Parts: sequence; structure tokens; C-alpha cells
Amino acid sequence: MSERLLVLVRHGQSEWNLKNLFTGWKDPDLTELGVTEARDAGRKLKAQGFVFDVAFTSALTRAQHTLDLALKELGQTGIPVKKDQALNERDYGDLSGLNKDDARKKWGEEQVLIWRRSYDVPPPGGESLRDTLARTLPYFVQEILPCVLRGERTLVAAHGNSLRALIMVLEKLSPEQILKRELATGVPVIYRLNPDATVASKLDLAA
Repeated sequence: MSERLLVLVRHGQSEWNLKNLFTGWKDPDLTELGVTEARDAGRKLKAQGFVFDVAFTSALTRAQHTLDLALKELGQTGIPVKKDQALNERDYGDLSGLNKDDARKKWGEEQVLIWRRSYDVPPPGGESLRDTLARTLPYFVQEILPCVLRGERTLVAAHGNSLRALIMVLEKLSPEQILKRELATGVPVIYRLNPDATVASKLDLAA
């Protein structure tokens, strides 16, 4: 039985991250920095000697591009890649495409902070983190986790909130704890799991 390896990577900086816009399900690509971050993720994984059997990503360009660049650096572009909107970023609804400062002017600093940082209060027309978890977790349990437990070394390139949903389950975090967890762009987080899907070890490849 090979190791039960799961590596999570948040996409590199996107054009809308740079412009301070709410992105959600909108589909901007990576900036030059984002491309560099994605390549760096691949290089860091290669330096650690990682070889992958399967990869998962969202239906959005910035995550797919990050995965493509990382796999090129790894020299592993031939592995199966599964794409699904279950791994998409949280849907920010009416906030999508708005500058965060403009949103604060329109709805007030306190209300925007509640939408961004609460666990279960969605923005108008969008998803809360709890909604994102309800969308992402079944896909993780049904599609990703079985690969890991079979010993298929698995790489997931997705988004801050969809990955936080997975981390909440893996690390058994409370809603309050997951709200404080930030994921840096392009930094691989490496989990090795026990046979019962609990976490045996965790390594963060931050520079």
C-alpha cells in the first residue's frame, strides 16, 4: 500500500485579486505573479520528490491554469485531471466583480465584513462558507477521498474557500476556527492520511 497523500494548492494570484475585486464564480486568469506562484508550487513539490497519480481542480480558469503550470514543473502533465464546479470558489453573488472598497461604501463596512467573515451569512444572491462546504464536501467524500485512501497520490488545485471547506473537515475545525484560517496563494499544503481518513501528518510548504 503506498502512502495516502493529499496535497492542496490555492490558485496563484488572479487578475481580480490584484484589483481588489470580489471574484467568486467569475473567471479571470492569473496575473504574472500568479503564474510565478503556480510554477513555484510545482517546483517546491518537485524538490520534495512528489509524484502524483491523479489531480482535481475547479471549473474556473485560475485554478486550472495553476494546476497546469504546477504539473509542467513537476514533469507530470500526463496524469488524469478531473474538473468539477463543486470545487469552485464561494459564489459572492451580487458582490461578484465589485471592488471591495466600493462594496463597503454601498452596504457599510460592518455588513461587508459579516458577509466575508461569518460562517453562515451569505451575501445577496451568493453563498456563505457553510453553503460552500455543503457543495464541496460531498464531492470530496465521493470523488477525492476514495482516491487518497486507495493510495493514489492526489493533488487538488482550487480556491481559498473551497479548500478551507476541505481543511475544516480534515483538521476537525470549528466554524470559528476555520474563519481564522487563511490560505496563501500558490503554497502547497501536504497531508498524509491514516486508513480511517484522519490526518497522520501535515506539512505547509510556505517559502
